[in-house]
Amino acid sequence: MHALAMSALAMSGTEHTLWVWALIVGLIVLVAVAALLSLLIYLVQVIDRRVVTVRDTLKAAKANTADTVLIPQVATGVDAVLAEGLQHHLFLGRVLGKVKS
Repeated sequence: MHALAMSALAMSGTEHTLWVWALIVGLIVLVAVAALLSLLIYLVQVIDRRVVTVRDTLKAAKANTADTVLIPQVATGVDAVLAEGLQHHLFLGRVLGKVKS
């Protein structure tokens, strides 16, 4: 009976070869999947770092342009100072006789 069980479990040479090839192909697929998952994890980490960089850049741009509302007010003040300076120039020029009306 023991010999019968051994012959029932024994594989032919072809079956053995097919099993070996199936195991090799399975191992190759397993290694490929692990490599692709590792690549995916790496690329997700790169994307996360770049998202942080873009976020920080946008925050810096927001901070840089936060006071743009003051530009018209400053421009009005600069125009007033320039107009005052022109009036002084014209006055001094007339007083000194260098500027004619």
